[in-house]
Amino acid sequence: MNLPKNLKYSASHEWVKTEGDQVVIGITDFAQKELGDLVFINLPNVGDEITHDEAFAEVESVKAASDIISPVNGVITEVNEALLDAPELINQNAYDAWIIKAKDVSGLDSLLSAEQYEELISKEA
Repeated sequence: MNLPKNLKYSASHEWVKTEGDQVVIGITDFAQKELGDLVFINLPNVGDEITHDEAFAEVESVKAASDIISPVNGVITEVNEALLDAPELINQNAYDAWIIKAKDVSGLDSLLSAEQYEELISKEA
């Protein structure tokens, strides 16, 4: 399983990458494999606030619909609109297909390292 060491992870299967004064958020490779082929994504709007442990987007696969849970608090600065027409980009490379970017972020210290996340998913698999 692909788990880049430079990212932080949440127990709800999102990844976070810090870029300067903002973060990039997506779902993990483990999450996209569990969901199966993604066919739809409902994205939030720029300027929306995200709150730790609350849904900010939704994905639908051929299997089920699932909320994407915010791993941090912040304000959305950008959404990956390419996913609206091609949600399968997440299946192709979960770590390139980011979902949102956010600023004014707090809560990064509660995220998991790659090693901690790997241990968590080994119990779920």
